[in-house]
Amino acid sequence: MGWLADESGLDKTPANYVPLTPLSHLKRAADVHADRTALAWRSSRVSYAEYAARVSRFASALVRRGINPGDVVATLLPNLPAQAEAHFGVPACGAVLNTINTRLDADTVGYIFGHAGARIVLVDSALVPLAEAAIKKMEGLAPQIIEVTDQESGHTSSGHYLEYEAFLAEGDPDFPWIMPQDEWESLAINYTSGTTGRPKGVVYHHRGAYLATMANVIAWQMQLFPVVLTIVPMFHCNAWVQPWLVPMMGGTLVCCRDVTAKAIYDAIADEGVTHFGGAPIVLNTIINARDEDRRPFDHVVQVFTAGAPPPAATLAAIEPLGFNVTQVYGLTETYGPSTECLWRPDWERTAGEERAALKARTGVAMAMLEGAEVHDTHGQPVARDAAHLGEIALRGNMVMKGYYRNPEATRDAFRGGWFRSGDIAFQTPDGYLKITDRAKDIIISGGENVSSVEVEGALMHHPSVSLVAVVAKPDEKWGEVPCAFVELKPGMSATEDELIKFARARLAGFATPKAVVFCDLPKTSTGKIQKFELRAVAKLMAQQGREPA
Repeated sequence: MGWLADESGLDKTPANYVPLTPLSHLKRAADVHADRTALAWRSSRVSYAEYAARVSRFASALVRRGINPGDVVATLLPNLPAQAEAHFGVPACGAVLNTINTRLDADTVGYIFGHAGARIVLVDSALVPLAEAAIKKMEGLAPQIIEVTDQESGHTSSGHYLEYEAFLAEGDPDFPWIMPQDEWESLAINYTSGTTGRPKGVVYHHRGAYLATMANVIAWQMQLFPVVLTIVPMFHCNAWVQPWLVPMMGGTLVCCRDVTAKAIYDAIADEGVTHFGGAPIVLNTIINARDEDRRPFDHVVQVFTAGAPPPAATLAAIEPLGFNVTQVYGLTETYGPSTECLWRPDWERTAGEERAALKARTGVAMAMLEGAEVHDTHGQPVARDAAHLGEIALRGNMVMKGYYRNPEATRDAFRGGWFRSGDIAFQTPDGYLKITDRAKDIIISGGENVSSVEVEGALMHHPSVSLVAVVAKPDEKWGEVPCAFVELKPGMSATEDELIKFARARLAGFATPKAVVFCDLPKTSTGKIQKFELRAVAKLMAQQGREPA
């Protein structure tokens, strides 16, 4: 099928077939864009020629320390240049990169060390105590610590471990990279959050990462020489493959250790940042920035937002500030973004809430994804009528290899030949997905399904509300009722009764929150609100038979 009658002599050879790998992006950039700035970090600038040489030293030093192809090298780092260099240096010696969430507890980090079998770990000076505590709790052979110092942030070396620059000095800048012989070879292993049990190791292959870089460039309508700010942590889906993507475009990756409104505005004004990605909380940080933290700029910054459906009110507020926001959707299992809210020319005439509602759609499959559908419980596509709900199902080269050392979870995730996301959505007649909730976040009140996303979106229109998360609160009469946890804007005020009345004017009675709690919302390092913590609070409130003050 699909072959000519005589294919003799038409074989794969080194001349016509090279396995796809994001390593190729930096190899080319080091030649074509040798003098352009690859990395920017405070006053430091690294050209592509220097970047490739440092990556070569990194790979060479790993080999000299006994790292073989297939071994795992981990990192416990914020968005520093060393983290970007690890994205190329680790696979350049055939090893597998494991970037670990720096906000995890020692027990979980220790579990990841042991489960992945990390041989070496790069650790930020400020996180050395976490790494040491994790090693004490882990099972198996402990990884060797290489310490990355960041003195400008006030973090000096512990003095107990080999420092990163000394480690690089051991390596050869002319070390020949070990390129994959098969696109299916493992490139990285990323662990899920593990809020309902031990985290699972999501394994990426070279082919998927390469195609994901291309998909993101297309979705972002990115031109050559972008300046990309690393807001998304590089330990989160490898910053949505941005470290691998930027060299392909000859661009500059601007490192950002601490995500604040001032840091974002400074980077845009001083570095000319053109692109960044972030959760909706990042958009709110920009919207609510203090006047003294804002800086003028004369270009439109292209923003990808994901992690949670952005409220239409947030999207409406940020556009006039000079940011064009595109919602993307994905998971750790899909290399980050896998669908995009592709803007249609006939939407240009929309404005206000109508325009923001269109931008809040979850979107359609990115160019390199084979399919994105909404399936019912039998694995069949639901009607595209913006009414029937089902689970988002994805398939294609931008889906993980599977869960490391967990074949049962892998089989379950790939039921019926599709990756089952666990996210509930509907699909519009024109094919756009729209998330209504995570499966576990649907609230069933008196037999009615309540979308927490819809309730959150309604409350976000209130002028005093900065962030909101809605979860189920157990109720004797209705089974469950919506409970809203609200974070107010600085200097603003609101009462529980006021917000309930505000929501009631926009929602069905059963969907209106029956309780409102004012608090600082618990968040992950990637800006996702940790609803499992809020569910525990709501459950405790119900058990104690009281409403919040």
